[in-house]
Amino acid sequence: MRTIATANVNGVRAAAKKGLVEWLTNVEADVVLLQEVRADEAQIPAEAAEAGGWHWVLAPSLTAKGRAGVAVLTRQAPEASRIGFGSTEFDGSGRYAEVDLPGLTVASLYLPSGETDTPRQEEKERFMGAFADYLVTAAAKAAGLGREYLVCGDWNIAHAEADLKNWKSNKKTAGFLPEERAWLTDVYGTRGFVDVVRALHPGVEGPYSWWSYRGRAFDNDAGWRIDLHVATAGLAAKATKAWVDRAAAHDQRWSDHAPVLVTYDH
Repeated sequence: MRTIATANVNGVRAAAKKGLVEWLTNVEADVVLLQEVRADEAQIPAEAAEAGGWHWVLAPSLTAKGRAGVAVLTRQAPEASRIGFGSTEFDGSGRYAEVDLPGLTVASLYLPSGETDTPRQEEKERFMGAFADYLVTAAAKAAGLGREYLVCGDWNIAHAEADLKNWKSNKKTAGFLPEERAWLTDVYGTRGFVDVVRALHPGVEGPYSWWSYRGRAFDNDAGWRIDLHVATAGLAAKATKAWVDRAAAHDQRWSDHAPVLVTYDH
């Protein structure tokens, strides 16, 4: 079995002071994908870098210091690693990194959040267009090498009404726009990928993985399911269990996201 976790840490330096170090030390996973690290290698707190004895592949943002940033943490040293997906615009933005493991290429993704009717949304759409094509290329390359392909992370899109609590009031909000949802439908349909957590939890609301710090969103479970495991069909078929590592209480959170874990029959 192989358990893979994804977590948007909302700043590794802040999260390290709130419980991330203990989580990295104790989590029973073989791979951890982090997003919104917001630090380069020199800025990662030593206690976080050393927690759990992980091998780190870090992709900090080179274009907006202290923003974005993703990482792939593995128990065994990866066979190879790559940062970016061949995009002149986005490869330095700290939004994608992947590693090769036996039988698997696994990646950490932080898709832009966007903002309706602004240049930020236009940037998000450019990213989505380029990345959709890369997904197909990467999956084909992995298959040619006898590997499955998995992209985990903060996709910043809730695909269906079941993926956010207050969907009626968010129809014009970035992250639930019709064109964003249609893009994910294309990823899951035409491009052949599988939303692993939804496949294991069909017909239910959530399980949510992000809750605003505003109001009592966490206490009321008024969340969004935007932290995803998106896999090739062969790997998705081997998924046996998926869960959100939700904090017991609001004051025990070390991020506004919660880790999402999936166990795969390896």
